Amino acid sequence: MPTITPAKAGVNLTELLAAKEARAQRQSSWLTHYAQPLVSMTLVTPGAVKDSSRYRRNMGIALQACDQLFWQHRWPVLARKVLWLPTGPEALWCIEHGAPEIKAATVALETEHPLGRLWDIDVICPQSGLIGRRSLDEAGRRCLICDGPAHACARSRQHPIEQVVEKVEEIIDAWFTRD
Repeated sequence: MPTITPAKAGVNLTELLAAKEARAQRQSSWLTHYAQPLVSMTLVTPGAVKDSSRYRRNMGIALQACDQLFWQHRWPVLARKVLWLPTGPEALWCIEHGAPEIKAATVALETEHPLGRLWDIDVICPQSGLIGRRSLDEAGRRCLICDGPAHACARSRQHPIEQVVEKVEEIIDAWFTRD
């Protein structure tokens, strides 16, 4: 059964760092236990608020999309866990299949799904570690605001956080109000 916590107004840096450390420990534990590739998903949630009904709906669509992707490819899912945390929802899957092919499929999902740009899907190989986009000759993610390199804009705080949050909310709202 998933862990569910009530939506919270915001989180601080200490809470975010603790959540990141706990996620890394879960990932390490799963990689050791299953010795198979791990898919770890979080959401792109700029700003202090990481848990809201809007973000939970987005995560619900992301979970469905990933479950469907793994089912369509007939990749055995050895384990699945979803956490609904104040620091944002997280999901883990252990997949019995080659990590590079899983990463290629998740990159395509992030690229092709209208909400995919708001999903951060990592694939970790027990032998090779994190499988990055560059290992597949894929370009890095683009900024939501200016289409520059996302990491560069985020690191330099190129855009006001309110503008980035507004863009994320627009993308989510556009999905749920389509048709």
